[in-house]
Amino acid sequence: MISWFKKQWQTMSTPSKHFSLGFLSVGGFIAGVIFWGAFNTALEATNTEEFCTGCHEMHNNVFQELQPTIHYSNRSGVRATCPDCHVPHKWTDKMARKMQASKEVWGKIFGTINTREKFEAHRRTMAEREWARLKANDSLECRNCHNFDFMDFTRQSPRAQAMHSTALASGEKTCIDCHKGIAHELPDMQGVEGW
Repeated sequence: MISWFKKQWQTMSTPSKHFSLGFLSVGGFIAGVIFWGAFNTALEATNTEEFCTGCHEMHNNVFQELQPTIHYSNRSGVRATCPDCHVPHKWTDKMARKMQASKEVWGKIFGTINTREKFEAHRRTMAEREWARLKANDSLECRNCHNFDFMDFTRQSPRAQAMHSTALASGEKTCIDCHKGIAHELPDMQGVEGW
């Protein structure tokens, strides 16, 4: 057994008989660039509204709810797509989110939310999970577009002025604390304190 490991180590540590070390290094580098390009292309393909709404679970439920909101259609022509609100822009945060989202694929594969009734039955759990994620990252995706440092409080309602200039500015609250249901219907919150 030990001789087998020695033989394997010798094979791995001996230069190739047919190719130079330089050729192998350059070949490995080129293969790495191709792999990285393919990986990034696939990653970005999953960051499109078309991809997000490609399955009927999302298209027939949350996408329909988004369309009448100001995030979808407004006078300025600026439109938030699914990844704008649900996928961080920074690469490391994006990768962490993609890992979390891979768990959501099970809902598609196993039909957990494949009908409107099943979707509604799981809506609160899904919403609470997303609210907790946004709370934990200080509403990072909201802040990609809504920069608190540049808000003009004088153009906001008195209530918004009060909340933004105190609770938000102090870090006591984050966007999602007050803006749940901003782009999607709220789940049934009966029995939850404060609702």
